[in-house]
Amino acid sequence: MQDIEPFYNWRGLYDSAEDDSSPFHGRVYSEFQYSTTIYNHYIHPQWDEFGSETLYLKVLFADYENEFAVIELMGEWNDAIGNDIMFLKRDVIDEMIHCGIKNYILIGENVLNMHTSEEDYYEEWFDDIEDGWIVGLNFRDHVIAEFNSVGIDQYIVFGGRFDEINWRKYQPQDLFNLINLFMTRRLEA
Repeated sequence: MQDIEPFYNWRGLYDSAEDDSSPFHGRVYSEFQYSTTIYNHYIHPQWDEFGSETLYLKVLFADYENEFAVIELMGEWNDAIGNDIMFLKRDVIDEMIHCGIKNYILIGENVLNMHTSEEDYYEEWFDDIEDGWIVGLNFRDHVIAEFNSVGIDQYIVFGGRFDEINWRKYQPQDLFNLINLFMTRRLEA
């Protein structure tokens, strides 16, 4: 797990540690000192902690003018024991919403497991962004199935063409434009 690092090709365009509006503003990272673990497995030091013991993230890009953010996730999403969605919503998403972000692209290929509980925080997140959206890209099938088992798919759009996007080949604005086009077509259908 220590070799899985957040996507770095957009670092020249955005760095959450240098963004005054970011929940991670001012953080200092090490490239070499590994101290954070998930179940006794060290993870790359570039991942951001936000209160969960098993789920970490990296805000890869935030565009306040165009009201979107791309967030890469890593680890085990555990709402049943750790209430990870509460920490994510309160400590990250609420701050981003306050700064005008209403469209969220969640990269989930490194989310290894999901343990659901209730949907309250997902519903709150969805309600807080009004005409925005939350899209999950490249989540594993069993993780999507767990989200779907309690109806979270009514708040976060998963699967289908969203699992086929090679998001790394896009620049952030182009990725947003593509996802927004898909979402607009979906809503118009």
